[in-house]
Amino acid sequence: MRALMLTAAVFALAACGQTTTTTTETPVAETPVAAAPTTREDATAQDACGAAQYRTLVGSNFAAVTLPADSGIRIIQPDTVVTQDFRADRINIIVGADGIITSVECY
Repeated sequence: MRALMLTAAVFALAACGQTTTTTTETPVAETPVAAAPTTREDATAQDACGAAQYRTLVGSNFAAVTLPADSGIRIIQPDTVVTQDFRADRINIIVGADGIITSVECY
């Protein structure tokens, strides 16, 4: 009986022992990820919304411009109420009081 208890104690202690395994990890080089724009200036500079294709409209009369219907372009005229949410993928065409397009921005 004594031998059986001694054997059980040895196995219990062996199970609690620390095991060490050595692994060699190869460091992975991190590829730099372009930071997503967080301001309208950054989004416009990075052309996050594709506004560059509409920049030729700056200086044009808004009434004479044809825009695609399903493009999600937001037209902002004086005294227009707009949401303040930031969406870097949204094109905003800013129109002055005289009806002339003054800028095309992403926000």
